[in-house]
Amino acid sequence: MRKLLSIVAAAAMVLSLAACGSSGTSQTTAAAAGDAKTEQAAPASSTKMTMGTGGTAGTYYAFGGVLGQYIKNKSGIDVTVVSTDGSKANIQGIDAGDYQLGTVQSDVMAYAWSGTKSFESDGAVNSFRVVAGLYAETVQLITMDPEIKSAADLKGKAVSIGAPGSGVYFNAMDVLAAAGLTESDINPQYLSFADSTEGLKDGKIDAAFIVAGAPTPAITELMTTNDAYLVPIDGEIAGKMMASCPYYTELAIPAGTYPKQDADVTTVTVKATLIVNADASEDDVYALTAAIFDNVSDITAEHAKGAELSIENATAGMTAPFHAGAAKYFQEKGVKVEVQ
Repeated sequence: MRKLLSIVAAAAMVLSLAACGSSGTSQTTAAAAGDAKTEQAAPASSTKMTMGTGGTAGTYYAFGGVLGQYIKNKSGIDVTVVSTDGSKANIQGIDAGDYQLGTVQSDVMAYAWSGTKSFESDGAVNSFRVVAGLYAETVQLITMDPEIKSAADLKGKAVSIGAPGSGVYFNAMDVLAAAGLTESDINPQYLSFADSTEGLKDGKIDAAFIVAGAPTPAITELMTTNDAYLVPIDGEIAGKMMASCPYYTELAIPAGTYPKQDADVTTVTVKATLIVNADASEDDVYALTAAIFDNVSDITAEHAKGAELSIENATAGMTAPFHAGAAKYFQEKGVKVEVQ
């Protein structure tokens, strides 16, 4: 009887898909970031996936929780969302088989695929494929020191630049280089987002690099209760970064994004990207891609970053190949992407 029921359940899943068009890591399970809206739950799938995100004070974790709910409710894939050390840890976790999905910076993804920068000592990792680009991740330089008006003013200052080898670390190195500085020109501190904001409050550091979708919870909390502000990364500094690294683009963080932010602040961005284990089935990846991009309005109602979900944003500027299941979905929407 159990075998018969399993066969029936599997058949129901296939019919449902056909009908829709066919490193020491903190393992904190994400609380539901709001109940995902669904008129009817998807049939249960036999597939289970763990999604690596980022620290609990960042955007990856909160937005990942929303995406995980929609994937589960709309595709039936059982997704568990966990807090991790971010992009590199998520790529390594997929490579080790600990995770099947992960949110990563597009630049770190490029490093992994080519075996450069943060993956130079590890070597290239090609065990993942792209599902979709999600939203802009802004390189945010935050301070409470009124003397710091530009990245060039960081010389001699105590600055949080993220964990060694992390995406934040290499973004910070790119900003410093464009400003004519090196790591030895500052007093580097290798802190998490939450520890960075606490360090600023306590006066232990002068500035911090935080790379995440804006508004970032850690920065919102800091600017609510303290005289902190964002330092622009623009002009010649931004120009040099974009000329040397094609995955950077310029973006203005609109006035009012954070408490007491009265004017737009221009900075550079990379792209938050959802990746999946290369061995995941085409049907499963098609279904989870559809679960996200067929429900953009509802996702946006639960998290502001949903407003950046679009077919164009999802498929542009990727530096690694797409999974065949995601490619199938985007092909149906009129966009052809590279697969491997």
